[in-house]
Amino acid sequence: MKEVLTKYIPENAVDAVYELIKTYRVHFKIVNERVTRHGDYRKNPDGSHQITVNATLNKYRFLITTIHEIAHLVAFQKYGRFIKPHGLEWKHTFRLLMIPFINPLVFPVEVLPFLANHFKNPSASSDTDALLSMQLKKYDAPTNKVFVDELPLGSVFQIENGRMFKKGKLRVKLFECTDLENNKVYLFKPNMQVELLNS
Repeated sequence: MKEVLTKYIPENAVDAVYELIKTYRVHFKIVNERVTRHGDYRKNPDGSHQITVNATLNKYRFLITTIHEIAHLVAFQKYGRFIKPHGLEWKHTFRLLMIPFINPLVFPVEVLPFLANHFKNPSASSDTDALLSMQLKKYDAPTNKVFVDELPLGSVFQIENGRMFKKGKLRVKLFECTDLENNKVYLFKPNMQVELLNS
């Protein structure tokens, strides 16, 4: 398992993650990408614990996702099965489990302030934290996608399902973008990745 982990997470995190997997007797599976989630925890009918994490994640997001899912297991064991999946107990557990990893031996120095800020009150997905998400995506494999935040005003872009939009002004933290088919305005997060069609 250690050899497998070295391919997916930062080298200086391997021993500690391996110990967590061993301690909590986790059946750990690396799976093909699922668009709707980075990872998953479940307690099997026989009482064993299974965690799955997407193989396509960069090593920093893979580490955060792994600890996120282990935090579910630990929180349920400590506080019972009836806590909210991403409630206060889970947040507290996730924060405690992540603290040893939030250092320059594991994460790039430029990511650390965004991680520290995120873990003051961790959310159900690091994707909902736009600033952290944009920092982490810098380490993804290259694609033809760009962040909505990076597009010039008036740019035309396409989303996953093929719909096309024109980028408009920033409203508080979201961008107003017009659907070119129905002329309706939709709000986009700055860290949404899209394909630029013109500039």
